[in-house]
Amino acid sequence: MAAFIQKLFKSRKATPVTSPRAPTKSEPAQPKEQDTRQQLKEQQEQQLRSNPDQPQLATLALEGVTAALRLDAANRIHDEAQLQQVQKQAKGRDKSVYQTVKQALQSLKERQAAEASTREKVKGLIRQVQDQSVSEDTKLYQARLDALQESWRIVESQANPEQAQQFLEAVHQCRDRLNKMEQARHEEARHQEQTRQRSETLALLRETLTDLKSQDAAELPSVSALDAFQKTQENRWLEATRETQVGKQEQKDYEQHMLSFRNYLNAVNRLSQAKEAINELAEAADTEQATDAHRDAATALLKQIDWPTDFPQPVSLSPVRKLAGKPKAPKPADANQEKQKALAEALQTSLPELEAALEARLFKESRQLIKLAQNQFQQLDQRHRKPLQARMQLLNGQFRELSDWQGFATEPKQIALCEQMEYLADQPMEPEAKAERIKDLQNEWRDLGGSSDRALWSRFKAASDAAYEPCKVYFEAKSGLKQANLDKRNAICDQLDTFLANADWTVIDWKAAERIHQTAREEWKGAWPVDFRDNRPVQKRFDELLKKLERPLDQERQNNEALKQTVVEKAQALINHEPLQEAMEQAKALQNDWKAVGITRHREDRKLWQAFRKACDQIFARRDAERSAQQEATQHADQAARETLTKFLTVTVDSGEPLLDEARAAVAQLSGETLSPGLRDQLQQLRQRLNSIAQEKALQKRITTWQTLVTGRGRAQLSSEAVPEKWISLYGDLDGQNGRDLAIRAEILAGASSPEQDQTRRMEIQVQRLTDGMGNGVAETPIKELEKLVALWCLQPDNEDITPENGERLNQALATLLQAD
Repeated sequence: MAAFIQKLFKSRKATPVTSPRAPTKSEPAQPKEQDTRQQLKEQQEQQLRSNPDQPQLATLALEGVTAALRLDAANRIHDEAQLQQVQKQAKGRDKSVYQTVKQALQSLKERQAAEASTREKVKGLIRQVQDQSVSEDTKLYQARLDALQESWRIVESQANPEQAQQFLEAVHQCRDRLNKMEQARHEEARHQEQTRQRSETLALLRETLTDLKSQDAAELPSVSALDAFQKTQENRWLEATRETQVGKQEQKDYEQHMLSFRNYLNAVNRLSQAKEAINELAEAADTEQATDAHRDAATALLKQIDWPTDFPQPVSLSPVRKLAGKPKAPKPADANQEKQKALAEALQTSLPELEAALEARLFKESRQLIKLAQNQFQQLDQRHRKPLQARMQLLNGQFRELSDWQGFATEPKQIALCEQMEYLADQPMEPEAKAERIKDLQNEWRDLGGSSDRALWSRFKAASDAAYEPCKVYFEAKSGLKQANLDKRNAICDQLDTFLANADWTVIDWKAAERIHQTAREEWKGAWPVDFRDNRPVQKRFDELLKKLERPLDQERQNNEALKQTVVEKAQALINHEPLQEAMEQAKALQNDWKAVGITRHREDRKLWQAFRKACDQIFARRDAERSAQQEATQHADQAARETLTKFLTVTVDSGEPLLDEARAAVAQLSGETLSPGLRDQLQQLRQRLNSIAQEKALQKRITTWQTLVTGRGRAQLSSEAVPEKWISLYGDLDGQNGRDLAIRAEILAGASSPEQDQTRRMEIQVQRLTDGMGNGVAETPIKELEKLVALWCLQPDNEDITPENGERLNQALATLLQAD
């Protein structure tokens, strides 16, 4: 309603005086004016219903016929520029529209600030997860990644597709690192478990061997129990050494312990199998009817059983050992003296060679030479044998020691190799690994010097063939794969050759060329395996082609590194550059320049990037320092503002002038300070309230002065010195109006009621002002118009209506307006 009244009284022109005795000429104007207004209202409402654009809504918010229409239009505006324009033009004209667009602008700014904050948070999360993907700090890695993902879920809808892809790629890299760390932990746990199993295996072997060596010789363990223990520990050791590093000393300890246990097991097994022969020889020894045949059989049986010396000798072998120790009858000598002499000379030639072989502990050579020497010695007669007998006995003893050592060291190992090869034949393994293991076992067999036991060798050979059988198919297929890979490598070389022949290095896409270089290397590595010999010329060609491709790439990388070095130097020069805002803007421009530079070497690029980022961090660190200083200044300013608000918040219109002046001065002193948004708004509200109070006091003074002049004019003519000079220059030449009309107009402006007898005249004046206002289009404030009415009251010549009664009505209207404000 207030807005409608304001538009109703817009004219600055004086309304001609119309006699109350001639109302018939002005009465038809009121219905016509109402029809025009109604028509305009309907047009504007129709325009609102037809979804107008933002400029049209801004026009309706300012020029709508009714307050509700203007408010509805203002509520629909969301464009910032239009909101600012409406706010500027509605200030002082339409309080509701002004407050509405002001709140809309505030909401828009808050929303924009929230969106900006979200965008920064999105960038920060991307940067954090990218740093996480390359971070060396793996402590609480999973928890930090989960926290980043949880934060991302909150702002994910605000990220663009490129940002979402960057975040997901970094998360994928983090997941890969987590998987690798988990695999490393599992692998470490597996190695620790294998180490524990090996340690327990060695401890159990040592403990078992100690128990066997300290047990009663009359009680031997069962073969089945010993065999089960051996197989269990061998399998346990095999699993504990699979795909892991084993120390040489640890492996040596196991082999020695297991070898000692196998020797014992084999001896017990042979002893069990020779039980009947042992009983027969024991009976012969007891009856004292032993012959040379019995003694030879006892010696052969002891050699066959080959009981290990570090274990207690079984009681059942005592008679056999006693029988084997009796001397044999001498053999008759050969009568052929010439032959004897030649044999003796040959033996004397063989013995030094045998001594040298035994001294060098060469088992194969010593075995051949001892056989030859024994054969020669057996053919000698007693006369030729006697000088060499002591020497032969010594050499035989030395060979037995070497043979015992060799048998002790090799035969159990060879048996173990047979068992390992047989076990390997039954295992489902990768052909490459299985073939490699077969080769290792064969090399170990070969390193032991082979075996004179054909059955043992046949067993090992059959196990090797059975183990290698499934590898044959694989290697046959692998041979075809090698040829296919070789063809693929030739094709890669052809493609590189074609590219290099057609490349124009002046206009080439360097990133694409670098990708070609990288792809060629990756595909070359992927084309594996290949035959080594066939690959030689192809590899040479590929290396030459790569060098031809790398030369221009390296040159371009060096050029780009020089460009990036220039960018780094520019950034370093901006560290202390002033003003800071200009330095930051140039730093941001340099970041774009950095991105625009092409390919570089990774290591050099990393160094340059670290230097560039360090310089940028120092530049923006200055901004952070200034922000900190600004925050500190804001805190001090906020404290002063709170004190001012507390002190002057109770100032009202009734407060004295000194207190009001002090409050306005204190608020003005804080106007240049950096305040927090909340306190700045509160201080602005206090400033506006103080200004309103000051304006209200000034208006009170003006209206009091006007009332004095109005009262004085009602009683007598005023001199020109009594009225303001500007009234004379502005309104002195206007046509006067009678005092009654001036009082009615004042009552209309102030919203005061008029006497009953003046209602008709009041309606005429209202219609006239409406007509003048629509035609003029310029509105004045009620105070301005009232001042004009007071000036006309004081300046016009004598008039019969310039009476104290009308003056009292005019003053009452002024008082009513003052109360309304």
